[in-house]
Amino acid sequence: MSLIKIVIADDEKTARIALKRSLIKKHIIFEAENGEQAINLVKDESPDILLLDINMPKKSGFEVLEEISNINKSIICIIMTAYGSERIAVEALKKGAWNYIAKPFQLDELRTLIGNASKQIFLQRENQKLKNDILKEKSTLLGQSQIMNEVRNLIEKISKTDVTVLIMGESGTGKEIAAHSIHNQSIRRDKPFIAINCSALPKDLIESELFGSKKGSYTGAIKDTKGKFELAHGGTLFLDEIGEMTIDTQVKLLRVLEEKAVTPIGGEKKISTDIRIIAATNVNLKNAIRKGRFREDLYYRLSVVEITMPSLRDHLEDLPLLFHYFTKLFCSVYSKPKLKVTQKIIEKSKSYDWPGNVRELKNIIENTVVLSDEILDEYILFSRINFSNQRNYSLNGRSFKDAKQEYLQPIEEALVMEALDISNQNITKAAEILGMKRQYLQQKIKSLNLN
Repeated sequence: MSLIKIVIADDEKTARIALKRSLIKKHIIFEAENGEQAINLVKDESPDILLLDINMPKKSGFEVLEEISNINKSIICIIMTAYGSERIAVEALKKGAWNYIAKPFQLDELRTLIGNASKQIFLQRENQKLKNDILKEKSTLLGQSQIMNEVRNLIEKISKTDVTVLIMGESGTGKEIAAHSIHNQSIRRDKPFIAINCSALPKDLIESELFGSKKGSYTGAIKDTKGKFELAHGGTLFLDEIGEMTIDTQVKLLRVLEEKAVTPIGGEKKISTDIRIIAATNVNLKNAIRKGRFREDLYYRLSVVEITMPSLRDHLEDLPLLFHYFTKLFCSVYSKPKLKVTQKIIEKSKSYDWPGNVRELKNIIENTVVLSDEILDEYILFSRINFSNQRNYSLNGRSFKDAKQEYLQPIEEALVMEALDISNQNITKAAEILGMKRQYLQQKIKSLNLN
């Protein structure tokens, strides 16, 4: 663990020397004989603690306090004040000082104070490391397979630009992780990353969440509220499940993207926006366009570059890496001893379809780690996986006919639309390709609600 850096700011040289001698063995010490030097040292050396005398030339302790609050908000400032000057010390605390010590003081008293401050600093460092680890996990695409390397290479290329990106893939494949990765490698990395799930909010709230609202613009709007566009200013706005957005909201979103300005609900003044848009969906938007559920112009606005996240069953060679990574992660999270992942677990898991993809795998491993003892328990893990019913077919309260229709409909849609694409939307030719009568194809198109 790195040593604590301390700046001693006092115009009395003898006092500085005495303090330095008492602290130098366990800390890195810098000296300042006036307020200006103290400020410069804070700028140049980024110290952890500032021992600050109130009465100094050039800039007083109060002036130094005010300036360093704009330079380094995490620095711990300990005020050194004359005995009987508690009123001044209290004023310094109000201005942001961490604590104070009255002169003359015993060196042991100061060491205790420094020790308590150091504990807080080490805790802050640990918290920051944890935050960085979480951020890294959010933007780390796991896997060494060729298909995952291709995704990473594409992300690296587009991150250097400000291009709008559409990320496609099944649920659980890591679309939001890919979005984080793009943001964290871009020039906007130090600005906000704001995410919104377009399917999680009712249609009467999605627009206020996106564009903001003015007080009184609707029932319950008791104050002005900034929308996600405004909150993401300078950074990245991630629109998850964009395929679930209503047509009306799509129209307004398109206008905002074209004008690069947003008007809050109930407002009249446009607010300029400087953001990067990344959208994601598990819906086939081209199919949605044919059905009239998604605007074609918005699709082309969003899909300047497309990324397809592969399903886990398409890169099963990454299973060993994923098993070891998540097992190690959750052993750390739950303070468990290191658990061994057996080869049997990995090999048997390769015979499973993983319909929930990496998210499903992560969830199952977390559950198994919590309940396991010395090795990753095979029985617990495999009890969470239904090998006999991998496609999860179920009546779910429906008749056989209704359940069958629901399962077959996506297949019928895909085959019919492929034939229509090949025939350039010529129904007669499409019917020939499909081996059915033209009239029957027309009826099928109508029943499937295809345009």
